[in-house]
Amino acid sequence: MQNMVATLLVSAVALAHAWFLTLEMFLWEQPLGLKTFRNTPERAALTAVLAKNQGLYNGFLVAGLLWGVSRVYTGAGDGQAIETFFLGCVVVAGAYGAATVSRSIFVVQAVPALLALAAVWML
Repeated sequence: MQNMVATLLVSAVALAHAWFLTLEMFLWEQPLGLKTFRNTPERAALTAVLAKNQGLYNGFLVAGLLWGVSRVYTGAGDGQAIETFFLGCVVVAGAYGAATVSRSIFVVQAVPALLALAAVWML
């Protein structure tokens, strides 16, 4: 059975991506979304559909991470593999975002996922 620290870290990554989903799908054109992404109302209106799509993908990451946590919690043998796959997806997305948009994305997205991966694999 996985340690509690790993479960908390994986859950924290899932929670962060649930927040990203909320920002991108529901708050993109609202003051908090505009401020978070340093966007103008005009640009946000033009990119809202793209942001909603991006938010949906964050939702898939949340679902996968929580699926992995639930499998670990119930003692199913594949929970660690599921968590590893979805955390790996987060790391790749964070690295790509850092390379193409802003280096801070690596810190916000990839670093927590890497910490969770390390905890998942600690025996």
